[in-house]
Amino acid sequence: MIATGFNLPPDEESLQRLAPLIIEEPDLYEVAPETLWRQQGDGFAPNGFHRRFADLRARTGRPFVAHGVGLSVGGGGAADERRKRTWLRQIAADHAVFDFLWYTDHLGVSAPEGLALTLPLPVPYTPAVATGVGRRLSALQAIVPDVGVENTAHHFVLGDPLDEPAFIARCLNGRRTHLLLDLHNVHTMATNLGFAAAAYLQRLPLEKVIEIHVSGGAESSPRWLPSGRVLRLDSHDGAVPDEVWDLLEAVVPRCPNLRAVVLERLERTADEGDVPLLREELRRIRRVVA
Repeated sequence: MIATGFNLPPDEESLQRLAPLIIEEPDLYEVAPETLWRQQGDGFAPNGFHRRFADLRARTGRPFVAHGVGLSVGGGGAADERRKRTWLRQIAADHAVFDFLWYTDHLGVSAPEGLALTLPLPVPYTPAVATGVGRRLSALQAIVPDVGVENTAHHFVLGDPLDEPAFIARCLNGRRTHLLLDLHNVHTMATNLGFAAAAYLQRLPLEKVIEIHVSGGAESSPRWLPSGRVLRLDSHDGAVPDEVWDLLEAVVPRCPNLRAVVLERLERTADEGDVPLLREELRRIRRVVA
């Protein structure tokens, strides 16, 4: 059975507004571990959302998966090693509470020289970088046995974007390493960088896909760039577009080890009026995977 999941928003108002949907619809929940922590000295401590989501797990009995943004699996600088060790200790503490089915992180550099960024930067598609990603995933496997990376939505890349699938395959040549395939990210990159989404998917190691993300987005304001060019934004703040639904229907039968499809919606972008839409999107996912 392929589970239908929902990415839990770390925002109290969003949680209250979406409570009926969160309780009634998903088969599993996804959390970004960094949103469950607060800084404490040289480390981290659980925050209120950690307790809230642990209570949700106890009440519903539903499993959790983890999807991070800050581990920086693509970054290997010596200045970041101390931060990574602190990060892994906190992930281990979280795993003891939530028993994550798997743990994925964005493929990129999110802490160059140990300085945390909001979003990850792209990496060059070289064998040395792929080896480093594999090594960091191996360290994560000492905590959560099933690990992986997500294809990230970048506004620029260090190479031909259609070379990324082969690079991802090299990153994931270890045992129990997986791909979280984000279809809105593929759609966003294809739109902005001018390649065919179907060609990108054709080159991916789809046998490695353990989870799929679907989400919506928006277009940038033409005032943002001097050229007036409009870009697709991976903003998770609207309905899933038809292009992403088409990609989902096409790719699900080609992913033999797929275990979940998760709907993402950014905190503070949905209210009670969006519950019917989100409920129907979750049910549409369920119909596709069925």
